[in-house]
Amino acid sequence: MNNYKNILRLLACLFMASCSGTRHLPYGEKLYVGAEIKIESAEKIDKGAIKSAAEDVLRPKPNKSYFGMRPKLLLYNAAGDNPGSKFKKWLKRKGEAPVLISSVKPGVTSAKIDARLFNRGIFESYTQSEITEKEHTGKVHYTIHAHKPYTIKEMAFDISDDSIRRFILAEKDQSLIKPGQDYNLDLLKKERIRIDAMLKNKGYFYFNPDYLLLKADTSSLNRTVTFKLTLKDSIPSKALKVYRINNVFVNQNYSLNDRDSRNSNDPVLYENIVFPGRGSQMSLKPKVISQLIYLRKGEVFSRLNHTTTLNRLMSMGNFKLAQVNFSENTDSAHGLLDVNILMTPMPKYSFRAEIDVVTKSNNYTGPRLNLSILSRNTFKGGELLSFNLAGTYESQFGGKADNMYSYSYNPRFELTFPRFLVPFNVKKTNSTFVPSTRFLFSYNFLKKVSYFDMRTLKFAFGYKWKEDIRKEHELNPIDISYSSIRNKSTEFSELLESNPLLKKSYEEQFIAGGSYSFTYNEQMIPGKRVQSFVQVKSEVAGNTLSLANLIGGHPISAENPAKVAGSIYSQFAKVSIDSRLFYNFKSSNKMALRVYAGVARPYGNSSVLPYTKQFFSGGPNSIRAFQINSVGPGNFFQDTDKQGFLQMGGDIKLELNAEYRFTIFSYFKGALFVDAGNVWLLKSNPATAGNPFSVSEFADQIAVGAGLGIRVDVSFFILRFDLAMPLRKPWLEENHRWVTNQIDFGSSIWRKDNLVLNVAIGYPF
Repeated sequence: MNNYKNILRLLACLFMASCSGTRHLPYGEKLYVGAEIKIESAEKIDKGAIKSAAEDVLRPKPNKSYFGMRPKLLLYNAAGDNPGSKFKKWLKRKGEAPVLISSVKPGVTSAKIDARLFNRGIFESYTQSEITEKEHTGKVHYTIHAHKPYTIKEMAFDISDDSIRRFILAEKDQSLIKPGQDYNLDLLKKERIRIDAMLKNKGYFYFNPDYLLLKADTSSLNRTVTFKLTLKDSIPSKALKVYRINNVFVNQNYSLNDRDSRNSNDPVLYENIVFPGRGSQMSLKPKVISQLIYLRKGEVFSRLNHTTTLNRLMSMGNFKLAQVNFSENTDSAHGLLDVNILMTPMPKYSFRAEIDVVTKSNNYTGPRLNLSILSRNTFKGGELLSFNLAGTYESQFGGKADNMYSYSYNPRFELTFPRFLVPFNVKKTNSTFVPSTRFLFSYNFLKKVSYFDMRTLKFAFGYKWKEDIRKEHELNPIDISYSSIRNKSTEFSELLESNPLLKKSYEEQFIAGGSYSFTYNEQMIPGKRVQSFVQVKSEVAGNTLSLANLIGGHPISAENPAKVAGSIYSQFAKVSIDSRLFYNFKSSNKMALRVYAGVARPYGNSSVLPYTKQFFSGGPNSIRAFQINSVGPGNFFQDTDKQGFLQMGGDIKLELNAEYRFTIFSYFKGALFVDAGNVWLLKSNPATAGNPFSVSEFADQIAVGAGLGIRVDVSFFILRFDLAMPLRKPWLEENHRWVTNQIDFGSSIWRKDNLVLNVAIGYPF
């Protein structure tokens, strides 16, 4: 028996050695396995910040290791020194060459650590290094002797040019350099860039951050630094001159073959902007273009106006390229710049076809086809007119509801104007984003075989605008939809009769109201360690119609609801907040947290929310351990196999999600996640579909699930597979709702009843 154990130990050691990549090292070489950093100081210092700064300059990086194994190094070794086959060449390309201890230069790295700390105000630090070796590996130990960083005492100004000095002093409060801060070279560079950007907006077109000098005077007695901001002695005269805009030329049909974009036999002058004349192809009306140009004749040059002009032109969706060129007008003794705006238009029409396969967690699978035609610059004002035709087919495979399927088609027209369409003047802002006005008309036919046919007409009118890259608003003062249900089956009618709440939610199909949403999103800001996302949505409906009825002397109530075009109209208010937090680790891994909360209340003409406005929980983008829309309300159990499409929703929703995302290999990503939440009704349901929301009881009705996922992330396309299992089922008896003690992966019955595979496109949040 002992012999067997010894053999197993030997095999395990050989396996570990093979996977660790130390078997194929050149003779006399050892594998470099990384470095350790030790910090010594007689003072109380921030060792974490010093260690982090030192780790950034450690070179070379050791081979990637997972639990002591180095799979990429194993691939490299498996390919051999001279791979002949395509497969071995692929292994070589995907693998990693061994990082040898002989390639490490501890003295050079120590000097880089000292330089990095010097840039952080630790001027007198020094680093020692020592190599320790084992049989096949080697490691470097760095010992850093550090002290507290020097701090900034004050910032003085000695600017030779009076105008520049006046501008800098006027915005002194905006300075990034404050007394009492630790010395930081990166902060000094950012301060020069800030001053340069400020001067660029004041007309100093040829100014450069390198023309600013920050002279430092250090005191070793109390470890302080005093700065004096000056200008270089050799600064060119152009850099000290304020430039104004002279002529502005616009070419809307520029191509690389154009030698002189300003040539035109019959130019058009509109608001001091020169456009090509009738002999050329004029894409957009001069009035529309002029509203997007912030560089105007006679005004002081501003980099902000320059970037605003570029961004507004590109965000219209009519041009694939826009550039602004400046040239100095030498005919004048004053600083004048001629502006040449060059734009390359996109094709007038574009056609797009998409087809994919949709698989849902409730076993419904089917293809989806989407055809769209886009017309740009429809009325010569930069408008975008799109026609979209979408069609879907879904059928259920497995479960108790075989042969259930549905199909739909949805034609939609959308017209977008790149401006506010309002009966009054809107103040011009420096936002780099173009506001838009949208008109939407759509028709949707949905046939749920064995249940009903539904036809929905929708009209929406609204505005969308952005304050900056993070803040976006959308206001739809008019949002009207009308749905009619026909060809009701006996099974569907019986189901509605057994559930009065569900029946009423399908009756009130005329919705006339408006909505507003605000989104704050930091995810597009590069380099930010912690990114947040908050979206607040609100919607009201039916108030105008109810007011008209009251004025007309027709009182309204939920018991005797008023109608429009023979259909009961809905009256409700709804608000929701979706808050997310993303923590980005240095390893490119990410922790994503999400809290979603919403509440809606029917009133006046309605006692129940329309079905399309209810909250639902469960599914690929919700609680992934439960089938789509199957959680709640409250402690109610919905048999999705029996009810099929017709799950019940709620008036209140609370959901919490946590997901750790990590890289497995190249574009293959992994995730570990936990989801929790539920939906509730505001009042009792005659169909006994769950208890109404109660502050004292809702926490005990939370559903919880967890799982792991694999994602194929190729930037423009993300295919997601999430396998989840329930941890807590709120419909079970009290004290028996946690089901972690029932987990049994070896049981096929348990796997069938509990494991849910979610296949979806994109991340869940």
